[in-house]
Amino acid sequence: MSHNEAAHPHSGNGQVHTQPDPEVVAKAERRRFSAEYKRRILQEAETCTQPGEVGALLRREGLYSSHLTTWRQQRRRGELQGLTPAQRGRKADPPAAEIARLQRENERLRAQLERAELIIDVQKKLSQMLGLPETSSDESK
Repeated sequence: MSHNEAAHPHSGNGQVHTQPDPEVVAKAERRRFSAEYKRRILQEAETCTQPGEVGALLRREGLYSSHLTTWRQQRRRGELQGLTPAQRGRKADPPAAEIARLQRENERLRAQLERAELIIDVQKKLSQMLGLPETSSDESK
């Protein structure tokens, strides 16, 4: 490979040859920090007394100064006391869950009733074919 080819990583056919960067992930994912981690970093940041120590801490942890600002605000509001983060998304609607359960049960019971009525009809027809006397459930009560 000549000096010119090393400076320009193009092949003769116009394609660029590059190695994928191992530090770059295919799909970015938001980092999540536990309340314990946030408290620990805030405590470490407060113990920093020399110029540049907070910057070194942030570089070491891969954080930004805005993280510290946000976490300090959360601590003042008492949000870092909880052990689990707040659940995101829509709140569960208990009446809707109950309605869905009752609708499933209603469908199941309707199907069961339909089968029972079919069995009774078959029994009546069989009784007529065999010439057996028909007994009504209303008369036996």
